[in-house]
Amino acid sequence: MRRLPFLLAFVLTAAPAAAQQSPHDSVQGAVRVVDVRARTIEVTTGVGMALRVVRLRVPPETRISAAGAPLAFAQLKPGDIIRVSFGSRPGGSVAYAIERVGRLEARPGGGQ
Repeated sequence: MRRLPFLLAFVLTAAPAAAQQSPHDSVQGAVRVVDVRARTIEVTTGVGMALRVVRLRVPPETRISAAGAPLAFAQLKPGDIIRVSFGSRPGGSVAYAIERVGRLEARPGGGQ
């Protein structure tokens, strides 16, 4: 019975720390929408034979880069190909790091 209070105290102190460490996920896809004022981004990615749109909040401390150099959030544009690591938080997913790896290019003549 002496272990129960100890175990309960351990669980109660460990729970807030576990809640702060969200599991990381990653996605690579094309930027669909950048909302600079709301600091959100939507990324279109392929999942099997379907497309999925991932909406992410981008806090000011998020690392954003292109070719190893820092990049401002406002410099991301629709059509940029990015790789994002993110985690779930209350209120939605949050980006931890964004790397611009390329850009979708329109083909001459509008062909595909």
